[in-house]
Amino acid sequence: MAEEKLLSMRNVRPLLEMDTIKEAKKFGDRRAFHVLMEAQQYWDNMSRFRIDRERNKRYCYGDQWGDIVHVDGEDMTEEEFIKGMGTPPLKNNLIRRLVKNVLGVYRSQSKEPICTARDRDEQKLGETMSTILQCNMQMNRMNEVYARTMEEYLISGFVVHRKWYGWRNEKLDCWTDYVQPNNFFIDNNMRDFRGWDCSCLGEVHDISFEQLCQQFAHSPGDYERLSRIYATARNKGALITQCERFGYSRLQNYDFLFTSDPTRCRVIEVWRKESKPRYRCHDYNNGDVYKIDVEDYGVMVDAVNNRRTQRGIEAGMSVEDIPLIKAEWFMDDYWYYYYLTPFGDILDEGESPYEHKSHPYVFKAYPFIDGEIHSFVADVIDQQRYVNQLVTLHYWIMKASAKGVLLAPEECFKGMDINEVADEWARFNGVILYRPSKSGQIPQQVANNSTNIGINELLQLQLKFFEDISGVHGALQGRTPTSGTSGTLYAQQQQNATTSLLDLLDSFSMFVVDAAYKDVKNMQQFYDSKRVFNIAGKSGAQVEYDPKKIRDIEFDLSITESTSTPAYRQMANEFLMQIWSAGQISLQQLLENGNFPFADQLLQSIKSQQEQLENGQMPEGLSPQLQQQVAQGANQQAVEQLYGAMRQAA
Repeated sequence: MAEEKLLSMRNVRPLLEMDTIKEAKKFGDRRAFHVLMEAQQYWDNMSRFRIDRERNKRYCYGDQWGDIVHVDGEDMTEEEFIKGMGTPPLKNNLIRRLVKNVLGVYRSQSKEPICTARDRDEQKLGETMSTILQCNMQMNRMNEVYARTMEEYLISGFVVHRKWYGWRNEKLDCWTDYVQPNNFFIDNNMRDFRGWDCSCLGEVHDISFEQLCQQFAHSPGDYERLSRIYATARNKGALITQCERFGYSRLQNYDFLFTSDPTRCRVIEVWRKESKPRYRCHDYNNGDVYKIDVEDYGVMVDAVNNRRTQRGIEAGMSVEDIPLIKAEWFMDDYWYYYYLTPFGDILDEGESPYEHKSHPYVFKAYPFIDGEIHSFVADVIDQQRYVNQLVTLHYWIMKASAKGVLLAPEECFKGMDINEVADEWARFNGVILYRPSKSGQIPQQVANNSTNIGINELLQLQLKFFEDISGVHGALQGRTPTSGTSGTLYAQQQQNATTSLLDLLDSFSMFVVDAAYKDVKNMQQFYDSKRVFNIAGKSGAQVEYDPKKIRDIEFDLSITESTSTPAYRQMANEFLMQIWSAGQISLQQLLENGNFPFADQLLQSIKSQQEQLENGQMPEGLSPQLQQQVAQGANQQAVEQLYGAMRQAA
């Protein structure tokens, strides 16, 4: 009997590949197009947002007659239509003033993120991380970045930052980049206000060929490959024919795959959630819970359990009492990144390199009810249009009304030129000779009062609607109060006006918290050596970062009032002066914790004198009696006497 032929199970029943990356790699080079098509779908679905953002930006910065109207079968802008009627398109930009007022409220808050260790025994490390975070924010000029981001938040309702670690300005550190929302796309199936259900996001980059090679060329072969892909951008021989003037939008030429500037290289960054089978492990010996890949199960679970079982039996423990690692199989999702060219080439890919296991972006959409974005500026565009229309209508009426028109009977000026009559009529002390007609009519001037026709009342009504809808009233705008208004009442009016903006401001504060959280995680991961930090302009804020102590600490972040405000500094200085006068702290402690303009110089002088005393030298500027006491006593006593003398002198 012939031996039965064995067939491979792979041919009988193809094995299901549960790892989405391994499954995609079966398609070879075509898999990049699958990612591109998905990203382009999300990009196209955000076209309405980009159009609305462009309109909101136009209205905010004064281009308020750019909407398209259909007149006599032809499409044109409202500005072109009004100019065609012989009238200048008048406007009164109230939206810009409104945005400036809200930005002023935001800047006046002077808030900053503060780190708090969840374990109260590690709170000192939380204060250290707060100082490091503030130093990083100073390096990134985050006060200005957040102000401009807040302006974007008011205009479009959607803001994005990118947190990364690398070289910039000859420095290796953690950096923050502002991302233009037009270049960004997110998963349109998202409905969570926090963005926790996002499964795909990305950014479109237009960079120079030199920047491209700096990031993706790791060998001469990589450089040649990039040169072939981006031959036009490398040669820089193409003329820029579609780019508009600097500072103006190119939204009409915006495309997902191709840039309107042929000297730039289009790179599409996509972060997508992939899935693969893994084990969730619980180590009962130390309580750790962690994940491992299926390939590591034998080494990290079976081998460890076998060693523990053998050691436990040798120690006389029962099998039930031996702490083992329990593993549970599950399908895990994780963030995976792609850097793609528009032609389907993969420049780089891999699992998230960050220990926070997420993407490098921080974004916030407002209000995001049912996935919709509605900006603060969009709420008052209709009122702005009504104001512009009323101003233009008032101009039209005044232009068409009679303003000093001379009515003269024809028979009164026989033999006299009408131009001479007009010049003499408008001249000071002019004299006109005319012959009275039989009907008794005389020349008379006609002026029509076209002001009291209700337009002013309508305009005031729209201005009131403008304030009511936006919530920015007179007190918040800094208007001078009426006579008899007390300071307490005016402050209360400002507080009440701020209440209407509280939701918007607190929502943006959560964006700041999320951004600071990723900053802290990146610093814990990439700051791998000891370093000293000092907040510029603040004495006593110098701390030492020890990665061994801070690396594994979990911090909670909150937004609190900044200690850099003049009111806070004055209050802190007064409190420190009181306890220093009572002898509870030393002069050095006062200078280190206070905010005095002379603190650094005085501290340096004190430390210099302290070093001289410790070396047995006589510091300059001391009285003869104190010098004799220093020579006779111990160094420590001399230092204490020196501090006492300085307190008395102060």
